Amino acid sequence: MTVTTPLQPTDRTSLRRSKERAASDREVLHDVLREGMFCHLGVIVGGDPVVLPTAYGIDLDKGPDGTLYLHGSVAARSVVAAPRQTICVTVTHADGLVLARSAFHHSVNYRSAVIFGTPRVVTDPDEKLHGLNVIVDHLVPGRSKGSRPPNRKELAKTSVLALSLTEASVKTRAGQANDDEEDLDLPYWTGVIPLRVVADEPVNKDDCDLLVPAHVRTRASLLGAPS
Repeated sequence: MTVTTPLQPTDRTSLRRSKERAASDREVLHDVLREGMFCHLGVIVGGDPVVLPTAYGIDLDKGPDGTLYLHGSVAARSVVAAPRQTICVTVTHADGLVLARSAFHHSVNYRSAVIFGTPRVVTDPDEKLHGLNVIVDHLVPGRSKGSRPPNRKELAKTSVLALSLTEASVKTRAGQANDDEEDLDLPYWTGVIPLRVVADEPVNKDDCDLLVPAHVRTRASLLGAPS
C-alpha cells in the first residue's frame, strides 16, 4: 500500500528560504518522482563531491515509505562509495521561465525533490531483477516485458542500490513574476515561457524492421510525439 503520510521535515530537508514553497504532501513527492526521467546523484568519491545524472525508478510499495532504485557498474566508484555514506538524490522539473519587469525578479517555475539517506546494495536476486525492471519501466512503462531480461553475466556486472524515500523534501514554484509595485508602469514585457519535454516519433534501429510496439508508441504519445 502506497504511503500517504505527510513528509516529516528534518534538519537536512527543512527549507531555510522561501518556506512557503515547501510541500508537505507526500503525494506531491510521488508526482515529482513519477514524472521525472533522470535524477542527479550526489556522493563523495575519494574525498571529492561528485554529482552524476542517472536513470532511476521508484517502487512506492517497497519499504515503509517507498524505495528509489539506482543502478550502475559494479566497478563504478560512485556505486561502490554510495552505500558507505549519506547520499543526496535530486529530481527537478523546469516548468517555465518567469520573466519580470526587473532583472532581479526573474525566476523559474519548477518542481524539485531532494532525498537524503544511506542506500543499501540489493543482494537478493529477485529484488535486484525487480529493481532493474522498475528502472526500465520508469522510463518506458511495459518495456521490461518487451525486451530480453538480463542474464547471469549481465546481472553480475551490475549493482542496484535501494534508497528509502523517508527523508525527503519537495519545493515548488508556479505563477507569474513578483514585480515590485514601483515597476508596474515600466515598459518591459513580463510573463512566462512554459517549458515541457516533448518526444519525436520513435525511430527504428537500422537492423530492425519490426513495427513499433504499443508500449513504445504510448510512451512517445504521452510525451507529445505525433500519432
